[in-house]
Amino acid sequence: METRSLPGEVRSARPSGDIPAVRVPGLSIVVPVYNSEATLEALVDRLEPVLLRVSERHEILLVNDGSRDGSWRVVESLARKRPAIRGIDMLRNYGQHNALLCGIRAARFEVVVTLDDDLQNPPEEIPKLLAALDSGVDVVYGSPEHERHGLVRDLASRATKLALQKSMGAETARSVTAFRAFRTDLRSAFADYRNPYVSIDVLLTWATTRFRAIRVRHDARLAGRSNYTWRKLAVHALNMITGFTVLPLQLAGLIGFVFAAFGIGVLAYVVGRYLVYGSPVQGFTFLTSIVAIFSGAQLFALGIIGEYLARMHFRTMDRPSYAVRSRTQER
Repeated sequence: METRSLPGEVRSARPSGDIPAVRVPGLSIVVPVYNSEATLEALVDRLEPVLLRVSERHEILLVNDGSRDGSWRVVESLARKRPAIRGIDMLRNYGQHNALLCGIRAARFEVVVTLDDDLQNPPEEIPKLLAALDSGVDVVYGSPEHERHGLVRDLASRATKLALQKSMGAETARSVTAFRAFRTDLRSAFADYRNPYVSIDVLLTWATTRFRAIRVRHDARLAGRSNYTWRKLAVHALNMITGFTVLPLQLAGLIGFVFAAFGIGVLAYVVGRYLVYGSPVQGFTFLTSIVAIFSGAQLFALGIIGEYLARMHFRTMDRPSYAVRSRTQER
């Protein structure tokens, strides 16, 4: 397998196995933290030897997204013991992508890698992402060889990725995961973004179209269970579609055209029947059915328009994507 270099990177002896040998000048690891006090120390223990091997300088940004357990205490403890760790405590739970945006904006080095806090994204696979991040690619996703979420969660994830594909307009969207590596300078494209609805993957498309996905290992959760439910994934998909595309408005227009054509057909039927048989169409059921169909289509279209108006309203309120309570002391 060919090993490619990033601009300015230093090659090292290739380790054994299939993991490519690659070193980058600086690497920022961003981890959104939510109710994960049981896994944080194990995550850091596995991250540090990998980072020492692949980067000259590195940092681990642990962004506490309003955890209800002792996650922030663990982050503070880790930051006191290990200089490479920086902790950010958000005022409340804003959501995974909002926490990621906070961490990405705080990153100090040339390359950012994001991963979950549950060790389903193995830190040992990071070198694969860095090796794929060559001069022709700006964003690399680590797509799991075998997902371990369960049937319902997997189906919900695939539905969300279909929505994301419409938002991103890229085939790679089907392989999007929380395990990603990208060049830090891409964040300049969304430096001024202020909106409570955040999708990091869509924001990255504002900066580049050069995406790639590679296969990586996907492990079972070390502890606890996923905080993403079917409902949360559905809401996230809806936010992506209505927040970053006009697809629903186009759908409403299409429905309007179809029902207008249907109405013309009904009118032609009524007039034709009168001309042929000399009597109008009889029946209360027929009339109420037509009224119900057209009223339903109108209300559906109005609902979509209302969703967009609500988002415009939130934008005029200038609500931030997140707010920070405190940060650990930097050393």
